[in-house]
Amino acid sequence: MLDESEFLSDFGVRAISRVYLDQPYEFSCGDYRAEVRYTPAESDSDLFGGNSNWRDPIWMPVNYLMIRSLEKFGMFYGEDFKIECPTGSGTMLSLREIADELRRRLLRIVLRDANGRRPVFGTYETLQTDPHFRDHIWFHEYFGGDNGRGVGASHQTGWSGLVANLIEELHRKS
Repeated sequence: MLDESEFLSDFGVRAISRVYLDQPYEFSCGDYRAEVRYTPAESDSDLFGGNSNWRDPIWMPVNYLMIRSLEKFGMFYGEDFKIECPTGSGTMLSLREIADELRRRLLRIVLRDANGRRPVFGTYETLQTDPHFRDHIWFHEYFGGDNGRGVGASHQTGWSGLVANLIEELHRKS
C-alpha cells in the first residue's frame, strides 16, 4: 500500500496497483481468458459502458477509511511502532504519521500546486484560471491515480466532501 510504484500515489492510495500498467494480471480457465490492466482515468473498452472507476482511481471514502484505521491501530501499537513510508525511502513513520501523510496527499488533489493549478481540474483552463471558477472545487466521484484529476460524476459531495474532514483533522493536530 505504501509503495509508490504500486498503490501509493502523490494523491492517495490507488484502487489497483500501477504495476498492472505494464504487467496486466491474466486469468485463464479453459477457453476463457481475461486480464486486468491499470488503465488511467477512462477505460479503453466499452465494457461496463466505458466506466473505468476500478482500474486506477483514488477513492476518497476508501482512503478516508484507511486513514481512520491507521489511526486506530496507531493508538494500539503506539508511536514506537514504525513502518517505512514510502516503501524504499528509508523514512520510518508511526501509523499516525502515515495517516497524516495520506491526508496531505489527498489534499493535493484540491490544493493549488507550485504553478497555481489544482490537480482536480486537470487540463480545463477555464476551471484553472477563470476567477469565476478557479476557487469553486468540484467534488468528483473519484480522482486519477497518476494526476489527481477529477473523474466520474462531479457532484459526489457525499464522499468527496470528506476533504473538509481531512483539512479539519490536520488543522486540529497542528
